[in-house]
Amino acid sequence: MIFEQKEIRLKPYARGFHLITDTIIAEFPAFRKIEKGILKIFIKHTSASLTINENADGTVRSDFEKHINILVPENAAYYEHIYEGSDDMPAHIKASLLGSFVEIPITKGVLNLGIWQGVYLGEHRDNGGSRSIVVTAFGV
Repeated sequence: MIFEQKEIRLKPYARGFHLITDTIIAEFPAFRKIEKGILKIFIKHTSASLTINENADGTVRSDFEKHINILVPENAAYYEHIYEGSDDMPAHIKASLLGSFVEIPITKGVLNLGIWQGVYLGEHRDNGGSRSIVVTAFGV
């Protein structure tokens, strides 16, 4: 059994959804040693998320951002956690809805994503700053 792990510091991204698949592949080539296994990617933040979706058409990512802002609006009268700005509580909700990790099969040293799939960073704050992800690969 092979276990590899690395923490990657991502550059700051603007609010929205951003493809980070290529960054993960470039920064963590250790998964290539694995014939059959899993790559787990975990984000160490409560106001950003990870998900997998369309990797070809950028309008999918912008539509994601528009739609999630309708689902989870800013300045809702019932929010109590408002100390860090109007985008903070919605960012926490969005992060919980989308999740803090994704798992991808590794097959013959390659991430076994669908042809149109990529890993998204969901940046839910206006000024979220740099984000840290932990990538773990395990298998045989």
